[in-house]
Parts: sequence; structure tokens; C-alpha cells
Amino acid sequence: MAHDCSFLADLDLDGEASFGDSARENHATDFGAEERGRGVTPDAVVWPESTADVSAVLAAANDRRVPVTPYAAGTGLEGNAVPAHRGISLDLSRMDAVLEVRPDDFQVDVEPGILGAAVDEAVASDGLFFPPLPSSGDISTIGGMIANDASGMKTVKYGEVSDWVLAVEAVLADGSVITAGSRAAKTSSGYNLKDVLVGSEGTLGVVTRATLELAGRPEQIRGARALFPTLDDAAAAVFDAVRSGVDVAKIELMDATSARMANAYTGTDLPDVPAVYLEFHANHGVEREIEFCRGVFCDHDVERFDVADEDEMDDLWRARKEMAYALQLWDPDLSPLHPGDVTVPISAYPEMVSYVKELADERDLVVACFGHAGDGNLHYTVLVDEDDEEQVEAGTEMYEAAVEKAIDLGGTATGEHGIGLGKRKFLETEHGAESVEAMRRLKRAFDPRDTLNPGKMFPETTEGGRVRLDVPGDDTPPGADDAS
Repeated sequence: MAHDCSFLADLDLDGEASFGDSARENHATDFGAEERGRGVTPDAVVWPESTADVSAVLAAANDRRVPVTPYAAGTGLEGNAVPAHRGISLDLSRMDAVLEVRPDDFQVDVEPGILGAAVDEAVASDGLFFPPLPSSGDISTIGGMIANDASGMKTVKYGEVSDWVLAVEAVLADGSVITAGSRAAKTSSGYNLKDVLVGSEGTLGVVTRATLELAGRPEQIRGARALFPTLDDAAAAVFDAVRSGVDVAKIELMDATSARMANAYTGTDLPDVPAVYLEFHANHGVEREIEFCRGVFCDHDVERFDVADEDEMDDLWRARKEMAYALQLWDPDLSPLHPGDVTVPISAYPEMVSYVKELADERDLVVACFGHAGDGNLHYTVLVDEDDEEQVEAGTEMYEAAVEKAIDLGGTATGEHGIGLGKRKFLETEHGAESVEAMRRLKRAFDPRDTLNPGKMFPETTEGGRVRLDVPGDDTPPGADDAS
């Protein structure tokens, strides 16, 4: 049902509130939800420009039991920013300042709406960069990355976003403002609230400021592309390289189907065979590391191993970087069904890759496999004719079977996209009923009225359920659905 958000007009905000149809419709989806037609139009949109704005909106909304869903750049793939129960879409994109750079400490303070690429630009003159940016770092915000604990191509060397967040300021559902973490390199003081907030997908608090750790830009950067006769050879080579200790900053896999799609989209003429894309970072001795990797790959029948200097990297990597667009435009009669995002222990990676391709062959489905292979992350995209019910059903079965296989192998349903709307059914399978109940208790402690981003993450929300605490004086009982 719709929520009365007229109270927003009475708030003394630095930012802006809108009830206009255009603004509301523009905040009904994120990238993934729009692709699958799963949008929900909010009742109002607010663009805060300060922590005080965020606090005022949340306090007022919480008092009135109006849902608030944080929104950043809308680049999520699991409907994380969709206002599932309508209410307010809280768009943080105007809070995009670099607040302070401290190069001597390798730190920068930023607001949540800043794009990842803008952080790198702000610190480049000091010879620094923010290593864990995802592939979408030029179009996604730091706040969104923190909310999803994003990661990307360089995770194999540098880790996830959470590994580089030192401290945050956040506003809780009732409008209270907290800080978590420290500018110090380490701390054992109190509960680690920072890591509770990171990856919580906007369900526990809204980050309004972040202190990020930086790294020195490596003096030597080289790229490479290796071609293999089979996908099994390529996956085994990736595992062997990681196990052998090859110091690689990126190691990306593309199967032959992905190569065909990328060739068609980019106009390149690479052989339609499995490929591994690599990037090496070092301050000295990078050529020795490249030769070490080449030697490992030769044990797996590598057919071609091309190396590029930094100024040639864009051409070398173009096919891999354009994969998302290549998928969309591959066949006008086929649509991506759901973005696979499983991650498994690196020793299980070859088995995971092989299993996905077996599933595709058994069901005669077009499935592109690619991903951040060095950290065990596999993206697989099933393409189906949406008018063919049997094909859609087969694609759905395949997608779910692959997720369950990843969990059986000791992995996860989502390595970087988050749970959002799309992976709620797998939460209990992966973590167990008692662990998910502990998550509910945490949610109720931080947000007893389920004000922040309701309808996400928890399995019961697929049927409209809510994760609430029975608060005296509230008219709506916990678990009731108000999003009809």
C-alpha cells in the first residue's frame, strides 16, 4: 500500500524531496530489477546532502513506520535498492565529496555518493589508489560498495572492499548517528560494528561517511591473455597458478561462449576458445612473475600467452571488460535469466566450472561462464527465450542447481552481488536456520520496526513477511505485510 510521506515537506533539509512521477519511477529499480521487470515505485524520493538530512528523514519515517530504502547509483544486480514496500527512496548520490586525503596515512575520507573512480582520481597525484574497486567502479558509488561488501577483478591480490574500510559514520533507523571502526591500523576496542554494517545491504544503517585505506600505485603493471584448448584446462591452470603462489593482481576466466559474444560485440577476432586474462602488479621483478605464470600455464597446454605493457592494456582487456554489454546484445530472441555469482574455495573451482557447463549441455541452454577466477568467483548467465516456458523452467532449474552445488562445495550463493531480492531462498541453505535467526535478532536490535530496506535478504520476505520486533504502541504486528 502507499505511505503518506507528506511529512517530508515539513523537514528542514539541506537536500530535496520529490513526489513527482518521474523521480519516483526512476527509483523503482536497479540494473538487475529493471532487466527482470521487478520494479516497485516508491511514494517519495529524497536526496539528502548531509548526515543531518539522513538523520531527520529516518527519524521521522521511523516514527510513522514508513519504509526507507537507501539508493546509490542503481547498478546492483539483485534488486538491493528496490523499495520493495514502497515508502521513501533515499538517494545518496548528492553526498559525493572527498572530505580529506591523508597521504601520509594512506587514507581518504569520503561521502557515500562518490563514484569509485572519483576516489582514485582524487588520490592519484599522491601516487595512491583504492585497490578493491569492482569492475563497475566508474559507475557505482562507495556507499553501494560498502553496503554490498563489493569486490572485483583485483580481489585475488587485494581483497574485498571490507578489507579497505577503516571506519564509517552511519545513521540508524531511528535517526541516531554512530561511528564504527578507527583510523588506526588495528583495534580491539568493543564490538566490531563496522564489519556488521559493511555488507548489510542498507538493512541496518545508512553509511554517510567512510574512511578508506589506500595503497601505493605499483610501478610495474603488465597484462597478459592466455588461450586454452578446453575450459577444463583453463580452470585447472587458474587453480594451479593460485596454489603455486603466482603473484597476480587479476586472473579472469572466459569460456568459449563468452569469447564468441565478446568478439561479436567488440569486433575483435580472437579465437573462440577459453581464455584467461591476467594483470600483474609489482614494484620490481614483474617480468619474472610473468614467466613464472607462463610456466605454470604451460603445464596445462596453454596455446597462446600474450603480454602487454600498461599502455596496451585497454586493447588486451577489452573483450573481458565489455562482457556485460555483450551478453545483452548477443541474441535479440534470448534474455539473461539471472546473474550467477557463486564463489567456491579455489581448489573446487575447476569442479564448479565443469559442473555448470554440464548443466548447460544437459538442458541444451546457452550459458556464458566468466568471472574473477583467482578468488573462486564464477559468473554464469543463462540466456533463454522468455516466451518459451519450458526453456525458462530449465534455465531456472540450472541456475538454482549451480548455486546449491557451490554451497555443497563449501562456497557461497553470492560472492559480490549480495542477497537483495534475488537470492533470499538460499540464505538458510548456506548458513543454517540458527545462523539466519541470529541475523534476524541483529536486524531487530538495530531496526525494530523494519524501517530500513524491508523485504530483502531474509527468506520469509519472498512472501511479503517482515522482520520486526513487537514494539509497544505500534499498531501493525510484526511480520505483517503492508506492501499490497
